[in-house]
Amino acid sequence: MSTSAPPLPRRLLAEFLGTALLVAVVVGSGIAAQQLSPNDVGLQLLENSTATVLGLTILILLFGPVSGAHFNPVVSLADWFLGRRTDHGLTLPDVGAYTVAQVLGAIGGSVLANAMFDVGMSISTKHRATGGHLLAEVVATTFLLALIFALVRSGRGAIAGPAVGAYIGAAYWFTSSTSFANPAVTVGRIFSDTFAGIAPGSAVAFIVAQLVGLAVGVGVTLGLYPDVSASADDVVVPHPASSTSRSTS
Repeated sequence: MSTSAPPLPRRLLAEFLGTALLVAVVVGSGIAAQQLSPNDVGLQLLENSTATVLGLTILILLFGPVSGAHFNPVVSLADWFLGRRTDHGLTLPDVGAYTVAQVLGAIGGSVLANAMFDVGMSISTKHRATGGHLLAEVVATTFLLALIFALVRSGRGAIAGPAVGAYIGAAYWFTSSTSFANPAVTVGRIFSDTFAGIAPGSAVAFIVAQLVGLAVGVGVTLGLYPDVSASADDVVVPHPASSTSRSTS
């Protein structure tokens, strides 16, 4: 792998824009679905999930070569944790910077979607945090991480865009929570009282469940691929090794 990497500000810009556009896709398509199919919640979810699958795939392809297209603090944390023993992947300061960029981007994406559909900005009142929803978030986050690291460990990181998009699209339907699986996106969706929104209290519970999913997902990944740490530089898709990482693969 090349040792030349975009400087951290460029990678943070990619993470900010990528996460912002991801949330704009999720929230915006949810608003459009409500307006187009006001009496059919199942059709609304189909429209919302289809847009998310396609949008996420494109965004990974667009921003992946710059930052790896994490768009998700649990992915960045897993990248650091799994790579730290072999000096691969993000450093801990980079994880902090990525997380700030992702959260700010997610909020900005929600505000952008609200503005595009002229619905105004408001805090969501949609409560979601039942026991089933929280279990679903643990499951969704666990196997999102397992998929990502399985792809990079087996040299198939180049197909992460469609693979991750397909997983999230499926998880919209097989999880009761519709698979947020992302603390930054969860925070962003607080700022839109629409189909895709989530109330602040539920968001806190979702983030806790996602962090549990992070721990379980790391454990599953290590159980399946004990030597995955050497591939941490290529999460989510292959990209130049971080200029602040301690070695390259």
